[in-house]
Amino acid sequence: MKRYEALAEEIADSIRTGVMKFGDRLPSVRQASVSRGVSPATVFEAYYLLEARGLVRARERSGYYVTAGSRALPPEPEIAAPASKGSAAVDVSELVFEILASTKARDVVPFGSAFPSPLLFPLQRLARAMTTTIQRADPWSAVGDLTPGNEQLRRQIALRYLVDGMHLHTDDIVITTGALEALNLCLQAVTQPGDCVVVESPSFYAVLQALERLGLRAIEVPTHPREGMDLNALAEALEQHAPKACWLMTNFQNPLGSLMPEPNKQALVELLARHDVPLIEDDVYGELYFGTRRPLPAKAYDRHGMVMHCSSFSKSLAPGYRVGWAAPGRFTEKVARMKLTTTLGASGPAQEALAEYLAKGGYDKHLRQLRHVLSMNQVAMVQAIARHFPAGTKATRPDGGYLLWVELPGHVDTLEIHRRALSLGISVAPGPMFSARRGFRNCLRLNYGHPWDARMEAAMATLGRLVAAQVHDAQAVGATV
Repeated sequence: MKRYEALAEEIADSIRTGVMKFGDRLPSVRQASVSRGVSPATVFEAYYLLEARGLVRARERSGYYVTAGSRALPPEPEIAAPASKGSAAVDVSELVFEILASTKARDVVPFGSAFPSPLLFPLQRLARAMTTTIQRADPWSAVGDLTPGNEQLRRQIALRYLVDGMHLHTDDIVITTGALEALNLCLQAVTQPGDCVVVESPSFYAVLQALERLGLRAIEVPTHPREGMDLNALAEALEQHAPKACWLMTNFQNPLGSLMPEPNKQALVELLARHDVPLIEDDVYGELYFGTRRPLPAKAYDRHGMVMHCSSFSKSLAPGYRVGWAAPGRFTEKVARMKLTTTLGASGPAQEALAEYLAKGGYDKHLRQLRHVLSMNQVAMVQAIARHFPAGTKATRPDGGYLLWVELPGHVDTLEIHRRALSLGISVAPGPMFSARRGFRNCLRLNYGHPWDARMEAAMATLGRLVAAQVHDAQAVGATV
């Protein structure tokens, strides 16, 4: 990243998080040049870039002022969910299937979707890469690229780990059909029916569905909206329940968007290692950071091979290609054999195309553009919440990804909000689908990974009215009791 881009991203982050507010004046070019130790030209380039993004505006003979942001952004949720007692059987699939069905129609505003817009990805370049590789494909690759996967693609993935200071060999990586298969294979490799597994609370519903399918029990551990899993509560759960695995997201967790600080990641890995509990790390959003560098995954602190790191290209580059991978540490051979005895291998043409695309470069440029769009979309959504939702609403402001968590006034029932919104062509993801105990009934997960336009703004206004109506009705009932 160039100096002016890094400076622009830092200022954009300050605007997005509310440190700099609407109407604030940026330091003069001269001041910024001296304080940052960069040339005036670098500051000008940064300010021009921010102006192009619609975040600041120049006033003649006065300087640059923040035009994005809001005077009264909603506060962020402050505490983790309360700890649950004991483990729980999981029964969420019917609710999840019902809600997910509502996100497939193109005419529905996809706030409830778990996927970003496919229009944000370099699909034409990927198609050209696939055309090239198919034309020169070795017929024997259909056999040679079976588990653990295409060697060139594994090499490209290993190189990206190396950039972050993690030394993985190509043989440490198993290519899978998306990250979800990688995660499920890792889970199956270390558990048996009836075992307990630590999960976040709230947790990504696919985690809960995997536990339900395998007959596993969930130990829900409170997860903070900014810092991730409560490590003190985790230590207590490890002592009390002797779980066989821990499944979580350390970077931009779904649904909260939380980013675990790196000292906490190291402490997490060391804590689990002392208890000999494998960590299944879902890192599908790690490349979608809004800061100046990629946050390290917990895998970076693994010294015992106990972190089973999983990711994919579905959220960052190639939705629909269904190419993911696992770096399962000491469990690599077991995961590879399970992959071989279930689905044999991921799509050969898709692997070849991704290997070609990554080798030719352009991925990091695409990621910078994608992160910029997502960051600006988040600003727009949080502003819309501030404008349209009732007092008492709280919303996270993640440092990456494309999902945020909205906590509504206590009497709001988001399952009912989901039903009413869907009848008006708007999908949302209600809180109960993220809990084995159907908790978080007054919470929503919203997706800002689609182009922000007047339709999106109008949908947010409609949601705000639905929420306000429920709050009003609850207050009216309370007044008559």
